[in-house]
Amino acid sequence: MARTVWDSTLGKKTVMAVSGLIMLLYLVVHMIGNLKIFFGAGEFDHYAHWLRTVGEPFMHYEWTLWLVRIVLVVAVVAHAVSAYQLSRRDIKARPSKYVHKRPRASYATRTMRWGGIILGLFIVWHILDLTTGTVHHGFRPGHPYQNVVDTFSTWYGNVIYIVAMLALGLHVRHGFWSAAQTLGAGSRTRDRALKTVADVLALLLTAGFIAVPVGVMTGVVS
Repeated sequence: MARTVWDSTLGKKTVMAVSGLIMLLYLVVHMIGNLKIFFGAGEFDHYAHWLRTVGEPFMHYEWTLWLVRIVLVVAVVAHAVSAYQLSRRDIKARPSKYVHKRPRASYATRTMRWGGIILGLFIVWHILDLTTGTVHHGFRPGHPYQNVVDTFSTWYGNVIYIVAMLALGLHVRHGFWSAAQTLGAGSRTRDRALKTVADVLALLLTAGFIAVPVGVMTGVVS
């Protein structure tokens, strides 16, 4: 039954919708945590340490964090694979161009694919930069506040992050709306409210994440 559901177009869209909502929930929590940086190094570093001790003593040190990471990896892979396969299926269904031009889609709709690629590459960069420190010169394990300040003290760190967050905003705006339609939440009476929620979520996430590099650039965070 699981294979039958996965092979269907609706099944893949459902996987995309559910995995997207899981990632969206994580992004909201992650953004709120990031904003703690404005309360100083002690507050931010304490929060980063708390993430590794959640669930103790029932859960071992970092077990909860690794459980969250595993769920996120599964969600990202499921989202990317279903998106790719749906795209290939759509291309095969119409190998030739339409005779009549289709109505012009919104900017977010037309950039969903490229936005997804940008975000995928950014996730790899972000992990190598602030988690493993592989591409971060002077990375100091156990000092997340200083590592964040160092990253956003470079022009390329700011450019990469801000471009990715703008792509994220567009992706969330269209993705939330699509997920709602796929899961049957849309209707004539609820469509306006769902579009408003999508717009607000996209705006808050974009502004919330970009606030951190802007804070470092302006000296508010130092």
